[in-house]
Amino acid sequence: MKACSRPMGVRSISDRRMSPAKGAGALALALFCVLAIALMQRSGWLDGLNVGLMEWAGAARDSAVGQHVTPWMRGASAIGGTAGRLALLVLSLGGLFWIGHRRRAYWLAAMMAGGTALNLILKQIFAAPRPDLLPHLDIVHTYSFPSGHAAGNMMFFGALAMLAARRFGYWTAAAIIALIGISRVWLGVHWPSDVTAGWIEGLGWLAFCAIWLPARGGEQ
Repeated sequence: MKACSRPMGVRSISDRRMSPAKGAGALALALFCVLAIALMQRSGWLDGLNVGLMEWAGAARDSAVGQHVTPWMRGASAIGGTAGRLALLVLSLGGLFWIGHRRRAYWLAAMMAGGTALNLILKQIFAAPRPDLLPHLDIVHTYSFPSGHAAGNMMFFGALAMLAARRFGYWTAAAIIALIGISRVWLGVHWPSDVTAGWIEGLGWLAFCAIWLPARGGEQ
């Protein structure tokens, strides 16, 4: 007896790559790593690395070349900030609806909403102050750990790359994510470990949400 085939429109990436257990495991591992980084940072084990990299960033931004780099870092940080990321999200959702990929749009919106909430919860749990080693070149009002810029842009640009499913898209997303994360250290508002934890958090959330990612071509 031939098994009934599943409608193409409800296929997900989990059919080929992931299962709920693997997705939950990836998120759990990511959160464990974030906790480990937080404990090491609080105990001072990461002071040498954090202070060394931030002092290097301070020296670099005060150099003749660095003074020309700082505006680009400010721009990257603004694009990856809450307002910039929200604007890009609205444009992306509008584009997906325009071409008829409604399920992808719903997935992207839900993924970003859940990921943003997760980052806000983690910030409140760890309640880490901002670094004060360098003068801040950006206005900040929230806790430092894990970096919302790093986590949010790992989720957003990573999700766009997953939806596009093109090698060029992954490389482009990786470059943008790295630049925005580095900009936060350059501007003096995050320790490198804050950014690393944000990247790990965002990647874990993406892996978890990939269980429900609509399959490529499922809505053509």
